[in-house]
Amino acid sequence: MAKKQKKLPEITKKFGDERKKALDDALKLIEKDFGKGSIMRLGERVDQKVQVMSSGSLALDIALGAGGYPKGRIIEIYGPESSGKTTVALHAVAQAQKEGGIAAFIDAEHALDPAYAQALGVNIDELLLSQPDSGEQGLEIAGKLIDSGAIDLVVVDSVAALVPRAEIDGDIGDSHVGLQARMMSQAMRKLGASINKTKTVAIFINQLREKVGVMFGNPETTPGGRALKFYASVRLDVRGNSQIKGTGDQKDENIGKETKIKVVKNKIAPPFKEAVVEIIYGEGISATGELVKIASDLDIIKKSGAWYSYGDDKIGQGSENAKKFLKENPAIFDEIDRKVRQHFGLPVAELPEGEAAATAAQPEVDEKVLEEAADMAQDLPLDLEEIEIEE
Repeated sequence: MAKKQKKLPEITKKFGDERKKALDDALKLIEKDFGKGSIMRLGERVDQKVQVMSSGSLALDIALGAGGYPKGRIIEIYGPESSGKTTVALHAVAQAQKEGGIAAFIDAEHALDPAYAQALGVNIDELLLSQPDSGEQGLEIAGKLIDSGAIDLVVVDSVAALVPRAEIDGDIGDSHVGLQARMMSQAMRKLGASINKTKTVAIFINQLREKVGVMFGNPETTPGGRALKFYASVRLDVRGNSQIKGTGDQKDENIGKETKIKVVKNKIAPPFKEAVVEIIYGEGISATGELVKIASDLDIIKKSGAWYSYGDDKIGQGSENAKKFLKENPAIFDEIDRKVRQHFGLPVAELPEGEAAATAAQPEVDEKVLEEAADMAQDLPLDLEEIEIEE
């Protein structure tokens, strides 16, 4: 005898008031089964605007469109060897610490230089460092740090150096087709939701490889499969341009290089914008260099011949002297930086309470009144013999 099948409830399209009631019942059932907040209307979200963390470079913040790296998203930084990928990532670490956050660095390449990181502004006493033995271990450590909810930034340097355990245990010459790609694909699936919930910025540095036998098109590709390309909200292509010559006694030496950072993918702003920065050897990205260039283009800093001026004051003859002036006068540097960020609609750091109060307390001075007072003072007779000076 055939087993009697259970009759399934009939599913039909609802209309009018019946439709609204059916939707409300479905939402209540989902929240009951999966918890409050598991489904909501998009407009009900508190954080509708994407929060960002500054990259540590003004030019890159402008190129990113939103003013920095989006929180709760995955970032990929790739490029040729010695192009400045790790330098760009370390500036993000320094900026995260400057904003009061906690950063972690997964050094899969085992090549992080503490002295260089410190020179870039990284507080090495507070930076969490892991040098994993395998790719799985490195990604597990990154996952546990992200799941803790206490980390603001995680940097993995690099994807190419995340070697699967099976490859380490095997012999050199063994074929391990697709192992690393499968490992990265699984990691992206596991980490993606956690990164978003904890608002952690996850930066993956990657190297370049060349596809064999490509006759047309770009032969360059990045290791680790396609998963990272899909999951990344921002992808940065870092390329070194020309060398920077020194001045004075160093005029025959290369003191740095001009580096172009291209935003090849951007889910939070229009992509394909470029940032050109100066990376000075031993110092990192020149903050004064990019500020002088951008502010000059916006006429915030005026340039007349070789002279640079801000307001009524000349700040230097030649760009190097202008950079030196801004480095020695951080208050003026911050003032110009704020004006540039306001021009591009980027987030501006709030002034400290004491500084803000002092600024607010300063009365506005009418220059015309001052000139009239000076003229009146010149017309007054001044008889020194009639003035009694109290001892």
